[in-house]
Amino acid sequence: MLKLMLLALIAANVHHCLSQSITAAQLKAIMPNSKHPEYLSHINAALTEGSINTCHRMAAFLAQLAHESGQLVYMEELASGAAYEGRLDLGNTQPGDGVRFKGRGPIQLTGRANYREAGRALGIDLEANPQIVATPAVGFRTSVWFWTKHNLNALADAGTLDAFRQITRKINGGTNGQADRENYWAKAKSALGCGSGTGVVSCTAEGKTGQCIASTSCNGKSVAGLCPGAANIQCCIPAAVTCTANGRAGVCKDKATCTGTAHAGLCPGAANIQCCV
Repeated sequence: MLKLMLLALIAANVHHCLSQSITAAQLKAIMPNSKHPEYLSHINAALTEGSINTCHRMAAFLAQLAHESGQLVYMEELASGAAYEGRLDLGNTQPGDGVRFKGRGPIQLTGRANYREAGRALGIDLEANPQIVATPAVGFRTSVWFWTKHNLNALADAGTLDAFRQITRKINGGTNGQADRENYWAKAKSALGCGSGTGVVSCTAEGKTGQCIASTSCNGKSVAGLCPGAANIQCCIPAAVTCTANGRAGVCKDKATCTGTAHAGLCPGAANIQCCV
């Protein structure tokens, strides 16, 4: 019965939309240590299933999978899973749940609650058959389920380093492996043709230039509705830098916009940023 289930899933997963696919050469460029070219059809089916259909979405998704699975080498967590025993936040309420519902699949689905919810969404009894999450036919689908459940496409759409780090926190619960994930992200953006930079998106609000970042990370004023991605990705206008010139308080700004007297050499940044009093 289990064998028939897997064969049906494999047959369903091989169909994918070419506009949302990656090539074997691109996969190799992102994950050079991957020894499973046969995973490509499952990856492309996953991209279609999860509407991971833009360069930034694919780059973020593949980068996170590359880290979590060691470049698709590990479809099951190396640790025993005993550390998850009794973790009520993961739904591990029964003896042996830690080992039974250890991390599996390229995104390392973990915990009885996640197995149950993913199984219901996909129409597969993963509580009774947790081991099949380690197969490519199921593992890539559970990865897409997790990605969609946490609305990670919206964060990926922002294309910013800050948004990518939010994705890391959603998946990992912290910042474990952050540098490694960001290295894969750079490789993925380069291989897929969406650039190799940090993805900082600039914006303009109230006549000032800012950056599209999470509102909680903004040290100045956040203005909504001006940035792509999730609702919390907003245009952050940095707080004004104060200065003093001739005993008078001023603000560092572009001398061209200063309506008072601009004093050079008193502010950080370019030469045109001067103390306006």
